[in-house]
Amino acid sequence: MNIYVGNLPYQTTQDDLKTQFEQYGAVESVNIIQDRETGRSKGFGFVVMPDSAAAQKAIDSLNDKDMGGRKMKVNEARPRAEGGGGGGGGGGGRREGGFESRERRW
Repeated sequence: MNIYVGNLPYQTTQDDLKTQFEQYGAVESVNIIQDRETGRSKGFGFVVMPDSAAAQKAIDSLNDKDMGGRKMKVNEARPRAEGGGGGGGGGGGRREGGFESRERRW
């Protein structure tokens, strides 16, 4: 399962994020998105966990958890809609690396 992780402290490393998620199961990959020009973290990234049950437990446990003074936003990433261009509307997900967040709204 591909997991979106937002609101990360800018100094968070991929190893830091991997350590957080490994508490819940195997982590296949971690990718913190960086600004192309500066190389600085954009404050969000993606974690891939092969076991869906472990991934869901990580999401449930880590969403809104404090990390470096910021509350992480953690939810299942969903594929970015294909197609392109035009038009507004839409809705609020952060897009990067082919995935966007799916915020839980109660």
